[in-house]
Amino acid sequence: MPVIESPRGKGSRAVPDNPWMTPTSQPAGATGSNETPASASSASSASASADLGLAWVPGFARLGPRFFTALQPTPLSSPTPPYWVGHSEQVARELGLPAGWRTDAVLEALSGNIPVAGTAPFATVYSGHQFGVWAGQLGDGRAIMLGETAGGLEVQLKGAGRTPYSRMGDGRAVLRSSIREFLCSEAMAGLGIPTTRALCVTGSDARVRREEIETAAVVTRVAPSFIRFGHFEHFAANEQHDALRELADYVIERYYPDCRGSDRFGGNAYAAFLEAVSERTALLLAKWQAVGFCHGVMNTDNMSILGLTID
Repeated sequence: MPVIESPRGKGSRAVPDNPWMTPTSQPAGATGSNETPASASSASSASASADLGLAWVPGFARLGPRFFTALQPTPLSSPTPPYWVGHSEQVARELGLPAGWRTDAVLEALSGNIPVAGTAPFATVYSGHQFGVWAGQLGDGRAIMLGETAGGLEVQLKGAGRTPYSRMGDGRAVLRSSIREFLCSEAMAGLGIPTTRALCVTGSDARVRREEIETAAVVTRVAPSFIRFGHFEHFAANEQHDALRELADYVIERYYPDCRGSDRFGGNAYAAFLEAVSERTALLLAKWQAVGFCHGVMNTDNMSILGLTID
């Protein structure tokens, strides 16, 4: 069961925008922010990091830089420290986190204020159709991948600041929608419906401008893979067929190995892969309908290649 912490009052400072950045370069160790948060000024020194006690492996990053941009999360600017909003001990156990993992250093790290030891964060590029219309290049506009654990789970910080794919967004998530995503993923898991999970939500008194002023939050999301339909659409639309094949080979090798040995479609592993993804997605939507769930933004950039509920 998820654990919800005590609520906090509203803050008083705005989240600064990152300076302009390009998808091809990022200084080593840069956060993309000119401002150091008051709550993390001592913790964010070059030597400070939080060790989650996990072993990290290359995973998606082995595909190379045309698939992502390496960058660090942007620290939240607030005169007060971040705080725990909610967490899932079940997800913590699945990750293999040690007992007592919710330390002050881990709180800072999962809020994007200091690095997680052993990780090389990045944001991925993808494209997609939104509400029936081709939207062109999209990408992780406010989610930054920490990496993949040796246990085969990817860990991602949603709301961790701007990336080259943020477009006009500020790269932040607000507390209201972050709690909703956390609870919805826990509900889906409890109902036996395939879903991404959330390890925790951390909150900040930093202010975020939406329809009204709200406070910031970061969701630590966990899944076997966050690859979406849109990752494939991006390279197909740009006629980068070698990259498209490389991505397909990676996904088949990691998640659909039976497609290699299939005798369907004359032994065409890619056609078998398409069929398998279609079946998984159809089953997922049927399970949604069985419990009365409707995805509000079921665009191709929000559709998991593994048939998981996401976003």
